[in-house]
Amino acid sequence: MALSYVIILPVFLVGIMVIVQASAWYLARQAALAAARHGADVARTANPPPGSGAQSAVDFAISAAPGFLLRPVASVRIGADHTIVVTVTGEAPSLVPGLPIHISEVVTAPVERFVAAGRLAAVGWSVSEQACQASPLLSGAHHDWLC
Repeated sequence: MALSYVIILPVFLVGIMVIVQASAWYLARQAALAAARHGADVARTANPPPGSGAQSAVDFAISAAPGFLLRPVASVRIGADHTIVVTVTGEAPSLVPGLPIHISEVVTAPVERFVAAGRLAAVGWSVSEQACQASPLLSGAHHDWLC
């Protein structure tokens, strides 16, 4: 009977440890994704202050997920195609000392811009009957209004 406990108990404890570690990784990943989305929302507004998107992403990660995403760092890049790319990196808590678990999430969103209806063709937009409706540039809840 004691021999079966010596074999079964460590396997059971390792299984529990794997489940807890996977949960910590998942929560850190979700915290990084939420922080990147928040930073993109701030950075994509018209004429944001420099560094405001990255700073708001880090502030969000620290306040919304204390203990889940360790040492968060954010960067914002503005693409030539009028998009904002926000990258949030950090580490997940590890149950194994000395084993770093790196987390990195990237969010891409269009920059908010308002264009007069007569100038749509000049900036590469097609003019059609649907020009006055919300036009989703990327999947998700972010839309550019064309009228």
